[in-house]
Amino acid sequence: MNIDLKDKRALVTGANSGIGREIALALGRNGASVVVNYITHPEDAEQVVADIKESGADALAIQADVSDPESVSAMFEQMERKWGGIDLLVNNAGIDGTRAMGWEIDPGDFAKVIQVNLLGAFHCAREALQRMTKAGAGVILNLTSVHEEIPWSGYAAYAASKAALSMLTKTLSQEAAPHGVRVLALAPGAVKTPINKSVWSDPASYKDLLTKIPLGRMAEAREIGEMAVLLLSSASGYVTGTTVFVDGGMTDFPSFEHGG
Repeated sequence: MNIDLKDKRALVTGANSGIGREIALALGRNGASVVVNYITHPEDAEQVVADIKESGADALAIQADVSDPESVSAMFEQMERKWGGIDLLVNNAGIDGTRAMGWEIDPGDFAKVIQVNLLGAFHCAREALQRMTKAGAGVILNLTSVHEEIPWSGYAAYAASKAALSMLTKTLSQEAAPHGVRVLALAPGAVKTPINKSVWSDPASYKDLLTKIPLGRMAEAREIGEMAVLLLSSASGYVTGTTVFVDGGMTDFPSFEHGG
């Protein structure tokens, strides 16, 4: 299969590290022009831009806080001035928050996770859809998580935000489909990135994690990037309003492998 995203204009939030970085690089390898959104570590964002340009595509780093609608609006306006519009949006930016039981979590910490993970995706989708529905084309890919389905003790805000983002995806898809715009979600499972190094670098924690994954390994961030490109391309042109799980079978109830 030859995926060609030449002439497509993409924006990836939280693209200076981890999964977002790999999605941005994969889009660039397949010909798309990419906005690399970031909020901190501009040097990392500029390195992603340099890597994309080295692959032959265009790229631009833009700092914006996705939880701030004015900041998001300014980012989209800057992208429009640069390339004239947007074809592909990847809502990847997210935080997991501070671990705490639901009755102990600080309300401000809970709200912050919702503001970034859910409202941040909404602010970006709103700006993108205003443009895409007028153009009669476009794709929005929201990064949820296996925790849109699997509860995660100590991270109620994160799990709630991802479950809500799943339903936002479905609703926006229903609204946007008559305008030729697809909206769908990609839900990663356990992915080996710097942010969770404390888990995969500790033998005991890593061994326990693998019991939850039927395929017996963590995903590499590059694998998520490649799936994102597939879902954003015309090869998935009949896919909308759903979540594609890329989790090695984590949502397949592996504890029941030997029966109930």
